[in-house]
Amino acid sequence: MCIIFFKFDPRPVSKNAYRLILAANRDEFYHRPARAADFWGSNNEVLSGLDMEEGKEGGTWLGVSTRGKLAALTNYLQPRLNRDARGRGELVAQFLTSDMDSLSYLKKVSAEGHLYNGFNLIAADLSTEKGDVICYYGNRGEQEPVVLVPDPRPPAGTYGLSNALLETPWRKLCFGKQLFLEAVERGRELPRDALVAQLLDVLSNDEAQLPDPAIEAQGREYVRPILSKYAAVCVRCPDYGTRTNTVILVDADGHVTFTERSMLGSDPTRWETTTHEFRLQS
Repeated sequence: MCIIFFKFDPRPVSKNAYRLILAANRDEFYHRPARAADFWGSNNEVLSGLDMEEGKEGGTWLGVSTRGKLAALTNYLQPRLNRDARGRGELVAQFLTSDMDSLSYLKKVSAEGHLYNGFNLIAADLSTEKGDVICYYGNRGEQEPVVLVPDPRPPAGTYGLSNALLETPWRKLCFGKQLFLEAVERGRELPRDALVAQLLDVLSNDEAQLPDPAIEAQGREYVRPILSKYAAVCVRCPDYGTRTNTVILVDADGHVTFTERSMLGSDPTRWETTTHEFRLQS
């Protein structure tokens, strides 16, 4: 389970504005092996964390490439999983290394969506010259992927995605999106590092947003025992919860700042923060 907030404006008027601001949490079992974000691929062109679970090695939940490809995945909350389904993390990894544009790729994925448990997938082509395109597909929603509409005026152009379809108004999503918007607004007058710090604070908010009948109805018996913990932006259970916070900023010139705050081992009191920077090639 995860949560993602993002705002985009492909052609910002101000040179100090960001084309894309994305803040995301990865929620997972603490014991599931994974690698922290780093560059990989044939030419070190892809930046992401990597799942190292046996049988699903090399999948990922969020990544960006120097060629301007970005993808992010969340699981769709469902009470029962098909244990024979394909690993959803491959959907992100395959896009980041493909030559397909985001909409064409998601159309291909939509034809194969039945092979996976429930998921939501954001795919983007970031191009300083052509302008940015961000698309969405969820295999528990409409059959066709959609191209998302940007707008420089908040809250338009701002989206939230958790473990239901895009913009499904779970209380924790609405609460977190408001915190995200407030941080983005304050960040207009702040240095980049201060904006990143404020977004990490948003991702660390563990205030349960209850009651939420929508989560209960969708998750049924699976989610009820952990509802008080799960109904927060930052999930914290004894052996499961938010393991990774990620903030991605892309400015008007195509400069990318990728900050990852990751939990060390299985100890939710110990974290490590790393930042990678590069310029888009497109």
